[in-house]
Amino acid sequence: MRKNPMLAIFTTVFIDLLGFGILIPVFPLLISPGSPFRVTPEGWSFTQGLIMLGWLQAIYPFCIFLAAPILGQMSDRHGRRPVLAASIFGTSIGYVLFAIGISTANIPLLFAARALDGITGGNLAVAQAAIGDVSTNENRAKNFGLLGAAFGLGFIIGPYLGGRLSSPDASFYGLFHTPSWFGATTPFWFAAIIAMANCLSVLTTFPETLKEKFHGGRIKMGRAVSNVVAGFKSDRLRVILATGFLFNAGFTFFTTFFGVYLRNSFDFTSAKIGDYFALVGLFIAISQAVVVARVAKKLADFKVLRFSLLGTAAMMLVYFLTPTSSPAYLYMVIPFFTFFNGLTMANMSSLVSRSAEPGQQGQAMGIYSSVQSLAQVPASILVGYITSGITSSQPLIVSSVCIALGGFVFVTMFRPKYVSSTVAQVGAPVH
Repeated sequence: MRKNPMLAIFTTVFIDLLGFGILIPVFPLLISPGSPFRVTPEGWSFTQGLIMLGWLQAIYPFCIFLAAPILGQMSDRHGRRPVLAASIFGTSIGYVLFAIGISTANIPLLFAARALDGITGGNLAVAQAAIGDVSTNENRAKNFGLLGAAFGLGFIIGPYLGGRLSSPDASFYGLFHTPSWFGATTPFWFAAIIAMANCLSVLTTFPETLKEKFHGGRIKMGRAVSNVVAGFKSDRLRVILATGFLFNAGFTFFTTFFGVYLRNSFDFTSAKIGDYFALVGLFIAISQAVVVARVAKKLADFKVLRFSLLGTAAMMLVYFLTPTSSPAYLYMVIPFFTFFNGLTMANMSSLVSRSAEPGQQGQAMGIYSSVQSLAQVPASILVGYITSGITSSQPLIVSSVCIALGGFVFVTMFRPKYVSSTVAQVGAPVH
């Protein structure tokens, strides 16, 4: 590992996404009536709880949005290794505080834990920079492909683990039952332990990849905002970023709300919610690994987006129309939903990179990452305010409309004249 830091980088990104996925089946337990792990006061309605949940989910991407460029700048000054270790340590402490917040029904502590996790969870920028340090032109695509694999694997395993670890006395395919002491806090204690182990691994085995540290100038605290403003001023990126904002906002409605919807409308347990999202993640991974490559041989990325965005919006509408008496239809939608969604996610990133100024692909990807985080904030908050009842599905309609609007913006306003036929250097450090 001292010769090749890719394993530590892969593990770091994997654990980040694992922690994100673990939350999905657990969050409904925090507000659902009758749940033994409910943290909202007895006098609160379900809608009030969902509003709180939306704000709780929003604080994480907001803090990532603010902190990621700062962590990137700090890693340029002090090295990748200490910043990476400190951020992983903060993530571990965030999980511990969240577990304590659940067990004590301490809502302010839950918010503080998610804020800390977001501030230190911006270590993706540092991980990307470390890959840029050690990559050559020959292995750069391969190394960043491993980063994408870590993302996909974390999103598949995270929901599954979250569902199983939060379900006491649940049957594991008839082989054995989970312990009776498992509950909503168990996934976070588990995530805290593996994050701390990863922190120790970085401190003991991860070599410093930055050869020349940058000492000039002050750290720019508002870099995230200025990056986004610069992106929307660019003729090359403006339409793509606006489309990406709408798509990611719509997809956030799905990830934020859908677990609660499955529990209340279809009586899914947390284990079943985790299994469902793991299956979605698996199909998305298959879509990106198999379908995207084959489609790319025949169609350019911007041509794919013209139908994949509208297709994703249509699948969200199908979810809305699924009758509560027929949960089997939920599983039938997965292959079609992940087909369009996987094509959209992969080709959006590709188009951002190809539309950037030559030699500035890394900066453009950093701006797009900031836009993705920013889009999750209002979408998470709005879920509670637009949901009128415990079994309502209005957020699915809003999600469909939001993604369809992104498709409309792209189809009517995007012009391929700025798109480069090649990319000079994919995977430059992102700050």
